[in-house]
Amino acid sequence: MASVLEKIANPSSLLLYLALGLCLICVLLKATQLYRQRQQLLKALESFPGPPNHWLYGHCLRLSRAEALKNVLSWAEKYPYAFPIWTGNFKADLVVHHPDYARAVFGHGDPKNMTAYKFLIPWIGKGLLILHGPKWFQHRRLLTPAFHYDVLKSYVVLMAESTKVMLDKWEWLITVDKSVELFEHVSLMILDTIMKCAVSCHRNCQTDSDSDAYIKVVYELSYLLFHRIRIFPFRSDLIYRISPQGRRFREACRLAHLHTDAVIKERKKSLLDQQEREKMQKKKHLNFLDILLHAKDENGAGLSDEDLRAEMDTCTFAGHGTMSSGISWLLYCMALHPEHQQKCREEIQEIVGDRDTVQWSDLGKMTYSTMCIKETLRLYPPVVLVSRELSKPITFHDGRSLPEGSRVSVHIYSLHRNPSIWQDPEVFDPMRFSPENAARRHSHAFVPFAAGARNCIGQQFAMNELKVALALTLLRFELSPDPAKPPKEIPYLVLKSSTGIHLLLKKLH
Repeated sequence: MASVLEKIANPSSLLLYLALGLCLICVLLKATQLYRQRQQLLKALESFPGPPNHWLYGHCLRLSRAEALKNVLSWAEKYPYAFPIWTGNFKADLVVHHPDYARAVFGHGDPKNMTAYKFLIPWIGKGLLILHGPKWFQHRRLLTPAFHYDVLKSYVVLMAESTKVMLDKWEWLITVDKSVELFEHVSLMILDTIMKCAVSCHRNCQTDSDSDAYIKVVYELSYLLFHRIRIFPFRSDLIYRISPQGRRFREACRLAHLHTDAVIKERKKSLLDQQEREKMQKKKHLNFLDILLHAKDENGAGLSDEDLRAEMDTCTFAGHGTMSSGISWLLYCMALHPEHQQKCREEIQEIVGDRDTVQWSDLGKMTYSTMCIKETLRLYPPVVLVSRELSKPITFHDGRSLPEGSRVSVHIYSLHRNPSIWQDPEVFDPMRFSPENAARRHSHAFVPFAAGARNCIGQQFAMNELKVALALTLLRFELSPDPAKPPKEIPYLVLKSSTGIHLLLKKLH
């Protein structure tokens, strides 16, 4: 007994026991916090039945597999309007898949749920995609002129120029192999277009991508972000920071920021020259960066250097992924449905006549092609879901409600395939978007660019790019699917195929 008392009285032993006691108290406090958090969630979601979940990891396993989208569709069929998805035992989102619920969420004016978006901040900073509140409103007002009708009009020539480079590459590739994997080439083409439209940077990144350090960095960051979101332990900042992937990510962010900062600094410096300012003033339309550099709010305040970098990097991230996905799936749908492909081709040939390119005035005439584009965006929306964190309670049309702080996700993929809204939802039918059919449909049944105040600011830019890419591709090639390499949908940062999107291309004479 005496020896035990002596051990306890020993200063080092005493410190050890105190440390163990403190650890035990911390564990108990955390367990109590998690228990209360779970009880609050259960109470908040008690009106919303959902699929059974594992006591430890919730629905994570069923959402991390290749069948993730099929699982969500099957749950949506079983649980009308909305159902909860648990990520672990203490976090849950209400997943919405009906237009009445989507309208309520998009009209509520809530900030983004930062669960996944926070991982983007080290790269893209706090730009329009991340911000909320007064600063978001300020940035939205300052950026809106960059997407004005007249500005977008000047970009069509640049879009066509980049698309033609990609098609020239395909002409050469099909002399070696008739099958071409689209996403890689479309992705490079979009980056080329964005750099031309954003900073008037004309490089040969499509034909010599290995020599372009910035292109490599963008690909590296996109790859690392996907893996961080998908691999659960990497969601811990501490674990990710000490991992090899975390070190690669920080280095890639550093290189991306150096590039963007250098572009901004160089442009600011050039504008100090009187001749350059006069040259810019004579331009009919400015590029994205020049518009941001000259943007001022009602108080005469512009964007800081940090804000400029955030918006430039956001433009690259958001535009690159979504448009690459949209164009790749569009061409796949055309290949899969030759009758619609031919109708689009005939419409485009009639519009352009003897010309080998498209111009701004052509885009508004592409009626049937636009319907095919929208039907593709219905079946394969580039952004599968958008998530919000409620800043105030919400009550849905059926009386069910959620408290402040709840997380709600509009699952666009399942909303677009909701059989109570869309007849034969798995069928590719462009006539759904004829004027008469569109007029009869719910305003929030089709939301590929989200809706409400936080809708995609670049949606018209994206639609123009889709039209240009479709027109020029169909004028040059006949598309058919590669039966040996069917795509397998998977929601990366955007909707992609885990096996790539492979098409057989035949040059038209």
